[in-house]
Amino acid sequence: MIRLLIRIQKLLCCHRIQEANTEDMNVNRYSRQVILPDFGISAQEKLAASSVLVVGAGGLGCPALQLLVSSGIGKIGIVDFDFVEIQNLHRQFLFDEKDIGLPKVIVAERYLKSKNPETEIEIFNEKLTAQNGIGIIQNYDVVADCTDNFTTRYLLNDACFILKKPLVYASIFRYEGQVAVFNVEKENQITNYRDLFPVPPNQNEVPNCNEAGVLPTHSSVIGTFQANEVIKLLTGSGDILIHKLLTFNTKNYQSMVFNFNGNEKKSGPNTIEELQNFNYEEFCHIYKSNEITSLTGLEIFLDQEKSILIDVREPDEQPRLESLQALEIPLASLGQHLESLKPYDNICFVCASGIRSRKAMELIKNHFPEKEIRHFPSGAKSIVQ
Repeated sequence: MIRLLIRIQKLLCCHRIQEANTEDMNVNRYSRQVILPDFGISAQEKLAASSVLVVGAGGLGCPALQLLVSSGIGKIGIVDFDFVEIQNLHRQFLFDEKDIGLPKVIVAERYLKSKNPETEIEIFNEKLTAQNGIGIIQNYDVVADCTDNFTTRYLLNDACFILKKPLVYASIFRYEGQVAVFNVEKENQITNYRDLFPVPPNQNEVPNCNEAGVLPTHSSVIGTFQANEVIKLLTGSGDILIHKLLTFNTKNYQSMVFNFNGNEKKSGPNTIEELQNFNYEEFCHIYKSNEITSLTGLEIFLDQEKSILIDVREPDEQPRLESLQALEIPLASLGQHLESLKPYDNICFVCASGIRSRKAMELIKNHFPEKEIRHFPSGAKSIVQ
Protein backbone atom coordinates (compact mmCIF):
# COMPACT_ATOMS: atom_id res chain seq x y z
CA MET A 1 0.00 0.00 0.00
CA ILE A 2 2.84 2.41 0.89
CA ARG A 3 4.59 1.76 -2.44
CA LEU A 4 1.34 2.42 -4.32
CA LEU A 5 0.83 5.74 -2.51
CA ILE A 6 4.41 6.83 -3.33
CA ARG A 7 3.90 5.96 -7.00
CA ILE A 8 0.65 7.95 -7.15
CA GLN A 9 2.35 10.91 -5.49
CA LYS A 10 5.16 10.88 -8.08
CA LEU A 11 2.65 10.75 -10.93
CA LEU A 12 0.77 13.72 -9.47
CA CYS A 13 4.02 15.70 -9.22
CA CYS A 14 4.82 15.02 -12.87
CA HIS A 15 1.31 16.03 -13.87
CA ARG A 16 1.58 19.34 -12.01
CA ILE A 17 4.91 20.08 -13.70
CA GLN A 18 3.44 19.54 -17.16
CA GLU A 19 0.46 21.78 -16.40
CA ALA A 20 2.73 24.55 -15.13
CA ASN A 21 4.71 24.73 -18.36
CA THR A 22 4.69 28.25 -19.84
CA GLU A 23 5.87 29.87 -23.07
CA ASP A 24 8.86 31.47 -21.34
CA MET A 25 9.99 28.58 -19.17
CA ASN A 26 10.26 24.88 -19.91
CA VAL A 27 9.60 23.56 -16.42
CA ASN A 28 10.59 20.04 -17.45
CA ARG A 29 14.19 21.29 -17.52
CA TYR A 30 13.90 22.08 -13.80
CA SER A 31 11.62 19.21 -12.82
CA ARG A 32 13.97 17.71 -10.25
CA GLN A 33 14.11 20.92 -8.23
CA VAL A 34 10.47 21.88 -8.77
CA ILE A 35 9.26 18.65 -7.11
CA LEU A 36 11.05 19.56 -3.89
CA PRO A 37 8.29 20.05 -1.31
CA ASP A 38 9.58 23.45 -0.13
CA PHE A 39 10.49 24.72 -3.62
CA GLY A 40 7.83 24.17 -6.25
CA ILE A 41 6.73 26.21 -9.24
CA SER A 42 6.55 29.46 -7.27
CA ALA A 43 10.26 29.31 -6.42
CA GLN A 44 11.14 28.45 -10.02
CA GLU A 45 9.17 31.44 -11.27
CA LYS A 46 11.09 33.68 -8.86
CA LEU A 47 14.38 32.44 -10.29
CA ALA A 48 13.18 32.98 -13.85
CA ALA A 49 12.22 36.56 -13.00
CA SER A 50 15.55 37.32 -11.27
CA SER A 51 18.90 38.69 -12.41
CA VAL A 52 22.32 37.99 -10.91
CA LEU A 53 25.63 39.73 -11.58
CA VAL A 54 28.70 37.53 -11.09
CA VAL A 55 31.93 39.51 -10.71
CA GLY A 56 34.88 37.27 -11.53
CA ALA A 57 34.90 34.21 -13.81
CA GLY A 58 37.65 32.30 -12.05
CA GLY A 59 37.82 29.48 -9.54
CA LEU A 60 34.68 30.62 -7.69
CA GLY A 61 32.87 32.24 -10.59
CA CYS A 62 32.98 29.20 -12.88
CA PRO A 63 31.10 26.77 -10.59
CA ALA A 64 28.76 29.52 -9.39
CA LEU A 65 27.89 30.54 -12.96
CA GLN A 66 27.30 26.97 -14.11
CA LEU A 67 24.99 26.24 -11.19
CA LEU A 68 23.06 29.51 -11.39
CA VAL A 69 22.43 29.10 -15.11
CA SER A 70 21.43 25.45 -14.62
CA SER A 71 18.98 26.43 -11.88
CA GLY A 72 17.05 28.74 -14.23
CA ILE A 73 18.05 32.28 -13.29
CA GLY A 74 16.44 34.59 -15.84
CA LYS A 75 19.43 36.85 -16.47
CA ILE A 76 23.12 36.47 -15.62
CA GLY A 77 25.75 39.18 -15.95
CA ILE A 78 29.48 38.35 -15.97
CA VAL A 79 32.24 40.86 -15.25
CA ASP A 80 35.83 39.82 -15.97
CA PHE A 81 38.69 41.33 -17.99
CA ASP A 82 41.06 38.36 -17.91
CA PHE A 83 42.03 35.82 -20.56
CA VAL A 84 42.00 32.01 -20.34
CA GLU A 85 45.39 30.54 -19.38
CA ILE A 86 46.44 26.92 -19.13
CA GLN A 87 46.79 27.07 -15.33
CA ASN A 88 43.10 28.07 -15.12
CA LEU A 89 41.86 24.81 -16.62
CA HIS A 90 42.27 22.53 -13.60
CA ARG A 91 39.57 24.42 -11.64
CA GLN A 92 37.74 26.73 -14.07
CA PHE A 93 35.51 24.22 -15.81
CA LEU A 94 33.89 26.64 -18.26
CA PHE A 95 37.11 26.63 -20.29
CA ASP A 96 39.02 24.12 -22.44
CA GLU A 97 42.49 24.11 -24.00
CA LYS A 98 41.10 25.48 -27.25
CA ASP A 99 40.02 28.59 -25.32
CA ILE A 100 43.52 29.57 -24.13
CA GLY A 101 44.19 33.21 -24.98
CA LEU A 102 40.51 34.13 -25.39
CA PRO A 103 38.62 36.52 -23.09
CA LYS A 104 37.00 34.57 -20.27
CA VAL A 105 33.63 36.29 -20.60
CA ILE A 106 33.36 35.42 -24.30
CA VAL A 107 34.06 31.74 -23.65
CA ALA A 108 31.81 31.64 -20.58
CA GLU A 109 28.91 33.18 -22.48
CA ARG A 110 29.19 30.59 -25.26
CA TYR A 111 29.37 27.67 -22.84
CA LEU A 112 26.53 28.86 -20.60
CA LYS A 113 24.20 29.55 -23.52
CA SER A 114 24.72 25.96 -24.70
CA LYS A 115 23.98 24.78 -21.17
CA ASN A 116 20.70 26.67 -20.86
CA PRO A 117 19.51 28.90 -23.72
CA GLU A 118 16.61 30.11 -21.56
CA THR A 119 18.96 32.23 -19.43
CA GLU A 120 19.92 35.63 -20.84
CA ILE A 121 23.68 36.22 -20.59
CA GLU A 122 25.17 39.71 -20.50
CA ILE A 123 28.95 40.09 -20.48
CA PHE A 124 31.27 42.92 -19.45
CA ASN A 125 34.80 42.36 -20.75
CA GLU A 126 36.26 45.03 -18.49
CA LYS A 127 37.63 45.60 -15.02
CA LEU A 128 35.09 46.71 -12.44
CA THR A 129 36.01 50.23 -11.32
CA ALA A 130 34.55 53.03 -9.25
CA GLN A 131 33.60 54.73 -12.53
CA ASN A 132 31.75 51.87 -14.28
CA GLY A 133 30.64 49.81 -11.26
CA ILE A 134 27.45 51.68 -10.39
CA GLY A 135 26.15 51.56 -13.97
CA ILE A 136 26.71 47.80 -14.17
CA ILE A 137 25.51 46.76 -10.72
CA GLN A 138 22.31 48.80 -10.60
CA ASN A 139 20.65 46.64 -13.28
CA TYR A 140 20.79 43.39 -11.26
CA ASP A 141 18.83 42.02 -8.32
CA VAL A 142 21.72 40.22 -6.59
CA VAL A 143 25.50 40.41 -6.94
CA ALA A 144 27.94 37.52 -6.37
CA ASP A 145 31.46 38.48 -5.34
CA CYS A 146 33.78 35.92 -6.96
CA THR A 147 36.81 38.21 -7.00
CA ASP A 148 40.32 37.43 -5.79
CA ASN A 149 41.63 40.84 -4.67
CA PHE A 150 40.76 43.25 -1.89
CA THR A 151 40.58 46.37 -4.05
CA THR A 152 37.66 45.04 -6.09
CA ARG A 153 36.12 43.35 -3.06
CA TYR A 154 35.81 46.59 -1.06
CA LEU A 155 34.67 48.52 -4.14
CA LEU A 156 32.01 45.93 -4.89
CA ASN A 157 30.84 45.89 -1.28
CA ASP A 158 30.54 49.68 -1.13
CA ALA A 159 28.72 49.96 -4.46
CA CYS A 160 26.19 47.30 -3.40
CA PHE A 161 25.73 49.01 -0.03
CA ILE A 162 25.03 52.37 -1.67
CA LEU A 163 22.66 50.81 -4.23
CA LYS A 164 21.03 48.57 -1.58
CA LYS A 165 21.83 45.46 -3.60
CA PRO A 166 22.22 42.09 -1.83
CA LEU A 167 25.80 40.84 -2.12
CA VAL A 168 26.72 37.16 -1.77
CA TYR A 169 30.38 37.01 -0.83
CA ALA A 170 32.80 34.10 -1.06
CA SER A 171 36.57 33.76 -0.85
CA ILE A 172 39.12 30.96 -0.64
CA PHE A 173 42.59 30.59 0.82
CA ARG A 174 44.29 27.22 0.41
CA TYR A 175 41.92 24.73 2.10
CA GLU A 176 39.58 27.22 3.78
CA GLY A 177 36.69 29.14 2.30
CA GLN A 178 34.29 31.81 3.50
CA VAL A 179 30.70 32.62 2.49
CA ALA A 180 28.34 35.35 3.71
CA VAL A 181 25.38 37.43 2.54
CA PHE A 182 25.52 41.22 2.88
CA ASN A 183 23.17 44.20 2.51
CA VAL A 184 19.99 42.33 3.45
CA GLU A 185 17.91 43.63 6.34
CA LYS A 186 17.28 41.23 9.19
CA GLU A 187 16.56 41.86 12.85
CA ASN A 188 16.44 45.61 12.15
CA GLN A 189 19.99 45.87 10.86
CA ILE A 190 21.93 45.65 7.60
CA THR A 191 25.51 44.39 7.63
CA ASN A 192 28.21 44.27 4.98
CA TYR A 193 31.83 43.25 4.35
CA ARG A 194 33.22 46.25 6.26
CA ASP A 195 31.45 45.09 9.43
CA LEU A 196 33.51 41.91 9.29
CA PHE A 197 36.72 43.38 7.93
CA PRO A 198 36.90 47.16 8.56
CA VAL A 199 40.38 47.43 7.04
CA PRO A 200 42.16 45.23 4.50
CA PRO A 201 45.30 43.27 5.35
CA ASN A 202 48.63 44.21 3.91
CA GLN A 203 48.83 42.72 0.42
CA ASN A 204 52.05 40.90 1.36
CA GLU A 205 50.16 38.97 4.04
CA VAL A 206 47.54 37.37 1.78
CA PRO A 207 48.79 35.64 -1.40
CA ASN A 208 46.40 34.82 -4.24
CA CYS A 209 45.80 31.39 -5.75
CA ASN A 210 48.82 31.74 -8.05
CA GLU A 211 51.03 31.90 -4.97
CA ALA A 212 49.11 30.02 -2.26
CA GLY A 213 47.72 27.20 -4.43
CA VAL A 214 44.21 25.80 -4.66
CA LEU A 215 42.56 22.46 -5.36
CA PRO A 216 39.73 22.33 -7.90
CA THR A 217 37.58 20.50 -5.36
CA HIS A 218 37.96 23.36 -2.89
CA SER A 219 37.04 26.21 -5.24
CA SER A 220 34.13 24.13 -6.55
CA VAL A 221 32.76 23.46 -3.05
CA ILE A 222 32.90 27.11 -1.99
CA GLY A 223 31.53 28.29 -5.34
CA THR A 224 28.67 25.83 -4.88
CA PHE A 225 27.94 27.18 -1.40
CA GLN A 226 27.91 30.68 -2.86
CA ALA A 227 25.48 29.77 -5.66
CA ASN A 228 23.28 28.01 -3.12
CA GLU A 229 23.03 31.20 -1.04
CA VAL A 230 22.05 33.15 -4.16
CA ILE A 231 19.25 30.69 -4.91
CA LYS A 232 18.05 30.70 -1.29
CA LEU A 233 18.07 34.49 -1.25
CA LEU A 234 16.09 34.81 -4.49
CA THR A 235 13.50 32.19 -3.53
CA GLY A 236 13.26 33.11 0.15
CA SER A 237 13.96 29.54 1.23
CA GLY A 238 16.20 28.18 3.95
CA ASP A 239 18.33 29.85 6.59
CA ILE A 240 20.32 32.46 4.67
CA LEU A 241 23.78 33.55 5.85
CA ILE A 242 22.68 37.07 6.81
CA HIS A 243 24.78 38.53 9.66
CA LYS A 244 26.66 35.20 9.53
CA LEU A 245 30.03 34.11 8.17
CA LEU A 246 30.42 30.47 7.18
CA THR A 247 33.94 29.07 7.18
CA PHE A 248 34.55 25.64 5.69
CA ASN A 249 37.77 23.63 5.53
CA THR A 250 37.81 21.02 2.79
CA LYS A 251 40.88 19.30 4.22
CA ASN A 252 39.31 18.27 7.53
CA TYR A 253 35.63 19.14 6.87
CA GLN A 254 35.50 21.48 9.83
CA SER A 255 32.89 24.19 9.45
CA MET A 256 31.86 27.07 11.67
CA VAL A 257 29.27 29.82 11.45
CA PHE A 258 30.13 33.12 13.13
CA ASN A 259 27.42 35.64 13.96
CA PHE A 260 28.37 39.31 13.61
CA ASN A 261 26.68 42.68 14.04
CA GLY A 262 26.90 46.02 12.31
CA ASN A 263 29.73 48.38 13.14
CA GLU A 264 28.57 51.99 13.31
CA LYS A 265 32.17 53.25 13.11
CA LYS A 266 33.03 51.46 9.87
CA SER A 267 34.58 53.66 7.22
CA GLY A 268 33.75 53.79 3.54
CA PRO A 269 31.84 55.94 1.04
CA ASN A 270 28.12 56.53 1.55
CA THR A 271 27.22 58.13 -1.77
CA ILE A 272 27.99 57.46 -5.43
CA GLU A 273 30.13 60.60 -5.60
CA GLU A 274 32.12 59.55 -2.53
CA LEU A 275 32.63 56.08 -4.01
CA GLN A 276 33.93 57.44 -7.30
CA ASN A 277 36.41 59.65 -5.42
CA PHE A 278 37.50 56.95 -2.95
CA ASN A 279 41.08 55.74 -3.45
CA TYR A 280 40.69 51.96 -3.18
CA GLU A 281 44.29 51.26 -4.18
CA GLU A 282 45.62 53.42 -1.37
CA PHE A 283 43.07 52.02 1.10
CA CYS A 284 44.23 48.49 0.21
CA HIS A 285 47.91 49.48 0.51
CA ILE A 286 48.55 49.47 -3.23
CA TYR A 287 50.62 52.48 -4.12
CA LYS A 288 51.09 53.45 -7.76
CA SER A 289 54.16 55.64 -7.43
CA ASN A 290 56.37 52.65 -8.28
CA GLU A 291 54.19 51.34 -11.10
CA ILE A 292 54.75 51.57 -14.83
CA THR A 293 51.24 51.83 -16.21
CA SER A 294 51.67 51.70 -19.98
CA LEU A 295 53.62 49.79 -22.61
CA THR A 296 55.14 53.05 -23.79
CA GLY A 297 56.31 53.79 -20.28
CA LEU A 298 57.78 50.30 -20.02
CA GLU A 299 59.65 50.70 -23.30
CA ILE A 300 61.08 54.05 -22.18
CA PHE A 301 62.17 52.52 -18.86
CA LEU A 302 63.85 49.55 -20.56
CA ASP A 303 65.60 51.80 -23.13
CA GLN A 304 67.78 53.18 -20.35
CA GLU A 305 71.25 51.77 -19.92
CA LYS A 306 71.65 48.83 -17.54
CA SER A 307 67.90 48.12 -17.54
CA ILE A 308 66.16 44.76 -17.31
CA LEU A 309 62.66 43.27 -17.16
CA ILE A 310 62.28 40.32 -14.81
CA ASP A 311 59.38 37.87 -15.10
CA VAL A 312 58.64 36.45 -11.63
CA ARG A 313 55.93 33.99 -12.75
CA GLU A 314 56.35 30.24 -12.64
CA PRO A 315 57.90 28.57 -15.74
CA ASP A 316 54.59 27.04 -16.90
CA GLU A 317 52.62 30.30 -16.93
CA GLN A 318 51.73 31.76 -20.31
CA PRO A 319 52.30 33.83 -22.34
CA ARG A 320 56.08 33.91 -22.20
CA LEU A 321 58.01 37.13 -22.90
CA GLU A 322 60.51 35.74 -25.39
CA SER A 323 60.56 38.84 -27.62
CA LEU A 324 61.69 41.08 -24.75
CA GLN A 325 64.43 38.74 -23.54
CA ALA A 326 63.24 39.15 -19.97
CA LEU A 327 64.99 37.33 -17.18
CA GLU A 328 62.80 34.56 -15.78
CA ILE A 329 63.18 34.27 -12.00
CA PRO A 330 60.16 32.93 -10.08
CA LEU A 331 59.30 35.00 -7.02
CA ALA A 332 59.95 32.08 -4.65
CA SER A 333 63.60 31.89 -5.73
CA LEU A 334 64.25 35.60 -6.27
CA GLY A 335 66.20 35.95 -3.05
CA GLN A 336 68.68 33.34 -4.29
CA HIS A 337 69.51 35.37 -7.43
CA LEU A 338 70.50 38.70 -5.91
CA GLU A 339 73.99 38.45 -7.38
CA SER A 340 72.60 38.34 -10.93
CA LEU A 341 70.78 41.66 -10.36
CA LYS A 342 73.84 43.67 -9.36
CA PRO A 343 74.82 44.70 -12.94
CA TYR A 344 71.47 46.48 -13.48
CA ASP A 345 70.58 49.99 -12.34
CA ASN A 346 66.97 49.91 -13.54
CA ILE A 347 64.83 46.85 -12.82
CA CYS A 348 61.17 46.27 -13.62
CA PHE A 349 59.24 43.22 -12.46
CA VAL A 350 56.24 41.65 -14.15
CA CYS A 351 53.91 38.75 -13.28
CA ALA A 352 50.33 37.82 -14.21
CA SER A 353 48.33 40.44 -12.31
CA GLY A 354 50.72 42.75 -10.45
CA ILE A 355 50.67 41.09 -7.03
CA ARG A 356 53.87 39.06 -7.26
CA SER A 357 55.69 41.77 -9.23
CA ARG A 358 54.93 44.27 -6.45
CA LYS A 359 56.25 41.84 -3.82
CA ALA A 360 59.40 41.32 -5.90
CA MET A 361 59.86 45.07 -6.20
CA GLU A 362 59.59 45.56 -2.44
CA LEU A 363 61.97 42.68 -1.76
CA ILE A 364 64.67 43.96 -4.10
CA LYS A 365 64.27 47.54 -2.90
CA ASN A 366 65.31 46.39 0.56
CA HIS A 367 68.48 44.83 -0.86
CA PHE A 368 69.30 47.53 -3.43
CA PRO A 369 67.85 50.86 -2.22
CA GLU A 370 70.10 52.77 -4.61
CA LYS A 371 68.60 51.13 -7.73
CA GLU A 372 65.55 52.28 -9.68
CA ILE A 373 63.01 49.50 -9.05
CA ARG A 374 59.56 49.41 -10.68
CA HIS A 375 56.85 46.88 -11.52
CA PHE A 376 54.35 46.51 -14.36
CA PRO A 377 50.96 45.69 -12.73
CA SER A 378 49.06 45.13 -16.00
CA GLY A 379 50.78 41.78 -16.32
CA ALA A 380 52.54 39.78 -18.99
CA LYS A 381 49.45 39.27 -21.16
CA SER A 382 49.18 43.01 -21.81
CA ILE A 383 52.75 43.08 -23.10
CA VAL A 384 52.32 40.39 -25.76
CA GLN A 385 48.91 41.46 -27.07
